[in-house]
Amino acid sequence: MFAQSRSFIFAAAVFFACGLSAVNAQEKVWKHGILEAKSDSGFIAMVNKGGFDAKWGLKVELLQIKAGATLMKALIAGEIDSVDMGAAEAIVAGVRGTGVKIVGCTWPGVPQVVLAKAEIKTLADLKGKIIAISSPGSLPDMLMRGMLDAENIPVSDVSFATQGADLDRYKSLVAGIVDAAVVSNEFEAIMPPNIKVLMKGSTAVPKFIRLCVATSSKVLAERRDDLVHFVAAEMDAYKYAATHRDETVKLAREMTHAKPDDKRAEFITDQAIRDKQIDPTLAIPIDRIDWMQNLFLKAGVIPKTVPASSFIDTSVHDDAAKLPRQ
Repeated sequence: MFAQSRSFIFAAAVFFACGLSAVNAQEKVWKHGILEAKSDSGFIAMVNKGGFDAKWGLKVELLQIKAGATLMKALIAGEIDSVDMGAAEAIVAGVRGTGVKIVGCTWPGVPQVVLAKAEIKTLADLKGKIIAISSPGSLPDMLMRGMLDAENIPVSDVSFATQGADLDRYKSLVAGIVDAAVVSNEFEAIMPPNIKVLMKGSTAVPKFIRLCVATSSKVLAERRDDLVHFVAAEMDAYKYAATHRDETVKLAREMTHAKPDDKRAEFITDQAIRDKQIDPTLAIPIDRIDWMQNLFLKAGVIPKTVPASSFIDTSVHDDAAKLPRQ
């Protein structure tokens, strides 16, 4: 009897293992590019770390890249399937006819701020000063240009220093290498007394969009069903993150290897939820995208504006939203 029981258990284990293998075999790998993990990564990484990819038959591989320009090049080159990155880069790439398509916007709110030396009181005081951005055409670059434009300050009045990640720009400011820096507002939680918040992106340029999910025309044509499922997974992940604050903070701390006394994840998570900076529906605000196009045209970043429909696909978002949830 005992031998028979052992045989049954072994057979059941083999059957269960085969079942798992079959399930895993059904999961399709989806390569998703994100910017180097910061304290907001609890939202951005939840699609994979929270298991929402597997729910929709995908195995999402999160690929962290330091600079937005490099991330966009990887998408255009076909090295990744999608990106969750600055709407600015996606819009500029779309206008230039690269085949980049926006399929949803995860973070329409702008948490970025301009931090500056305490003696700098207004944006006008930045004349002749050095401002740290990411790279030309990146979100920090375009956001800073938008703020200057809103105050009627010529871009030629300032100098830009290209520095990839938010932490790099913050460290340069604290060290006195630059006079101001465009960074995530998470650094408000740790900035020293000689550094101040000069301007908040959310108030200076409220129509500016932070993050959108974008893909390529090739992926859209060849893997549309997988793309729809990925967008559905993102919707579920952001909805979960927005209603499970502690888990979101914990994930962000794990992604950034934060020290116990580092409160940046709590700071940016609470603000994102309180101010509704994220959008779990991934709606695409076309009016704001058109506004950003006009801003980039004025700044000389794009040669002309084009119909937003040429680089936006709303059907993927709509199909993802219609899928039945369990």
